[in-house]
Amino acid sequence: MIQYDATHKVFHLSNERFSYLIQVEEYGYLSHLYYGKAISNYHGLLAYPRTDRSFSPNPPQHPDRLFSIDTLLMEYPGYGYGDFREPAYNFKHTNGSRETDFRYESYEILDSKPSLKGLPATYAANGAQTLKIHLVDEVAALRLTLNYSLFPDSDVLVRSTAVENRGSQVVAIDHLASMSMDFPQQSLELIQLNGTWARERQITREALHTGIKSIDSKRGSSSHQQNPFAVLVAPNTTEFAGDAYGYCLIYSGNHRTTVQVDPYQQTRIMMGINPFNFTWQLAPTETFETPEVMMTYAANGLNQMSQSFHHFINQHLVRGKYQQQERPTLVNNWEATYFDFDSEKLLALLDEAADLGIEMFVLDDGWFGARESDFTSLGDWYENEGKITGGLKRISDEAHQRGLQFGLWFEPEMVSEDSDLFRAHPDWILQVPQRGRSLGRNQYVLDFSRQDVRDYIYGQMRQIFKTVNIDYVKWDMNRNMTEIYSTLLAPEQQGEVSHRYMLGLYDFLEKMITEFPDILFESCSGGGGRFDAGMLHYMPQTWTSDNTDAVARLKIQYGTSLAYPLSTMGAHVSAVPNHQTGRITSLETRGDTAFAGIFGYELDLTALSLAEKEAIKLQVAEYKKYRHLLQFGKFTRLVSPFESNDVAWMVTAPDQSEALVFYFRVLAEASYPLFNLKLADLDPKGSYQFNDDIYYGDELMNIGFYIDPELTGDYVSQRFYLKKLQD
Repeated sequence: MIQYDATHKVFHLSNERFSYLIQVEEYGYLSHLYYGKAISNYHGLLAYPRTDRSFSPNPPQHPDRLFSIDTLLMEYPGYGYGDFREPAYNFKHTNGSRETDFRYESYEILDSKPSLKGLPATYAANGAQTLKIHLVDEVAALRLTLNYSLFPDSDVLVRSTAVENRGSQVVAIDHLASMSMDFPQQSLELIQLNGTWARERQITREALHTGIKSIDSKRGSSSHQQNPFAVLVAPNTTEFAGDAYGYCLIYSGNHRTTVQVDPYQQTRIMMGINPFNFTWQLAPTETFETPEVMMTYAANGLNQMSQSFHHFINQHLVRGKYQQQERPTLVNNWEATYFDFDSEKLLALLDEAADLGIEMFVLDDGWFGARESDFTSLGDWYENEGKITGGLKRISDEAHQRGLQFGLWFEPEMVSEDSDLFRAHPDWILQVPQRGRSLGRNQYVLDFSRQDVRDYIYGQMRQIFKTVNIDYVKWDMNRNMTEIYSTLLAPEQQGEVSHRYMLGLYDFLEKMITEFPDILFESCSGGGGRFDAGMLHYMPQTWTSDNTDAVARLKIQYGTSLAYPLSTMGAHVSAVPNHQTGRITSLETRGDTAFAGIFGYELDLTALSLAEKEAIKLQVAEYKKYRHLLQFGKFTRLVSPFESNDVAWMVTAPDQSEALVFYFRVLAEASYPLFNLKLADLDPKGSYQFNDDIYYGDELMNIGFYIDPELTGDYVSQRFYLKKLQD
């Protein structure tokens, strides 16, 4: 899959799905040649034309006016020797200079996919290959390694970067991108996923112009506001046609993606840890590794790109018992009770859940310390036995006796000011000496860069896990970082705190899932504030949003699906009027929306009418019937809620033997136009049972069918099942 052509000094990375070409140019600079459809061979056709550009310098000791790295399509660009575009790295040397000049040294090809030390990383059981390209700066005594991994079953290319200090002095890393890539073409467009709390991952698409576009988070997490994901597309790219280049960072902390169009209409994209307020003191003999970026090229539109990411995340990022295991339906008590519950209320919810066929009961916030509101007790992870008669063990045992699994909510990274932990260890939080401390949701952020802090919290959680039968943990994180300073680190290391925090968090999670491999962990951060590929390496699913409104969820889940598979998205039916929007939608519409994810309920089961209970019982049974298809099938977006009042998507079995199609209409209108829905990803020659009739796949995909014009009212939905007949 990886070849080196010594004649042209070209690396050709290809698995017959795509090709990626890198060239060692004169003077040892590394250039980017091509990324796109697979080619069999390369014979120098894309050699970058040499031309003299005014005010574009030439390399030291090589005064060739036709060669300048200011205009070359660079593979991993720097600053200080003539490239005035955005650099992928920035070092501060002991003499105060920042000039660093990496030149090609050597390469290695490995028949494996190495892991990263302390960071989430993709993996492969066999068949993967990794290219390591080594570049050196002899003066600075630094060795830079560019890593590229290919997988035989995937369109995804994984990149990361490492730098080794081979000298005798500390070097400060102020910026080190995970990847950079230059495009020769102009007129590209950028797709990003932005938003805020309860409105995460909204799709924004815009044309690129000369200048720099930056997508970032400075919040200490991947954030509700800007997901660490971006797509570059041709102007004519749609869900089903056109070029799409997707990039997804495997990291949960501060991140930045920059896209720059230079004066010659060349485009540069780079992604990695946010250099804002970041610096790393790299001591002699030490190596710093960046997070990985998953990249994929699709020639057939955004759906193909997304499906590549979905397959890859499920096969090469998510790990453990639940990687391919069907996830249980659940009910969470939060919107049913908030903090106001006791044993009797919980037992009543257990009875209802078991009767309705739900498989798991999750006890959310309020079971620990003296927690009766969000003002107190975070960090005190011991049971409030005065609130729950018989304690957690009783509730867990009662759940299991009813055939239910039992889950529990934690917020391990936080501490309340009013808590035993904070009173004992006020120095354990992120804080700047002699300055005030910001509160968020009445809580502080624990300094997870510290081993002693992590050990204490781990010990508390471990005690619960050892005494209570826990099947599931909802791991929450309800504020962002401020006062990013650690009292244990030296002043010159304070720029390391946010990244050391993430390394500490990953270390904690790795230890926990190793000791407790049977617990299903779900990540949460006020909903989808930390929905990223980094967390998915440790927790196979994420609470997609605190907004459970069925209509709002159409956009949230549609946008999330650009990068992340349905098997990673928590999606629940909640009460009406909805607690976030006040909107009233039918139980059917709420269920159809939540079917596109890990299904559950977020409401008071004891307050339902008999008719609602019967409807939910049928809903749960239907989801279980199609669960494997919905969680691990091929998801295809058909009609976008960002572009239309009509919304549609479908999930198809990998062998095209069955499919579920979902249609939604947001608002009713008088004299509404007829809507023709065309399907996708069916066997064109296969016969499908559909609406009591039989149709060929190509009919359903090319001709389509009309949505029933008698479907009236706001916020309505329809679900269709297709079954392929045997030949």
